[in-house]
Amino acid sequence: MTADLNEKVKRYERLLREALEMAEFAPISRSHMYKVAVDFHNMASSYYNDGIYFAENGDLVNALVCFSYGHAWLDAGARLGLFNVDDDVLFTI
Repeated sequence: MTADLNEKVKRYERLLREALEMAEFAPISRSHMYKVAVDFHNMASSYYNDGIYFAENGDLVNALVCFSYGHAWLDAGARLGLFNVDDDVLFTI
């Protein structure tokens, strides 16, 4: 059975949105690592916004790519300890 692109885009958008909301910065605000966490979160958020743009304009393939890349930034940040997360469905922890 072939994957339904519309369903997959909606699912990945939801997963990234939930992960963005959950990703709480772990480092203290004066540290260099806090700035790294901000950068990772900003990259994920930018990919989210780009994905929304692509989805709204009918480019579902690029929307899916953006949502996937955005989630990868957050997942990598969680693995590095940049974000306090406890959800092993949204994150690889």
